[in-house]
Amino acid sequence: MLYDLLQDEEFAVILKNHATQLLQYLFEKDQEFGIIADRKSITFDPSLPKEIYESLPEFPLFLLVNYTYESAKIEDGRLLFEAGFGPQNFGSVVTVPIDAILQIIVDETPIFVNLTATISKKPSVKNSMEAFLSNPENQKFLKKK
Repeated sequence: MLYDLLQDEEFAVILKNHATQLLQYLFEKDQEFGIIADRKSITFDPSLPKEIYESLPEFPLFLLVNYTYESAKIEDGRLLFEAGFGPQNFGSVVTVPIDAILQIIVDETPIFVNLTATISKKPSVKNSMEAFLSNPENQKFLKKK
């Protein structure tokens, strides 16, 4: 049952919406917080130096406090914030898709857990077929009646 629930796209949408609402609430209350997210889904602009990126754990903890908190915002289903990394405090804008946030933490206590954050998103058969049919070059693979 749990496996089926975690695979359900509707359940993932509910969790993403809940995380978004919770983050908005924390911003409204001016409450600093932390997140744990899936590193594979996070982007950095500019890109982190290789040695810094590779030193990050698979699920890094980001504490949004002080300037990092002040720079944070929600935009197009993503959490964006500026952070410094490594001994040189290499600055980068961190972009985290909200559905890749595994936990939201306040005062060292998880207040949100997204069990679907680590589930790989498989394209639906319908979307795959639409993409296939939208390319005119693929017409040669279809049977003619």
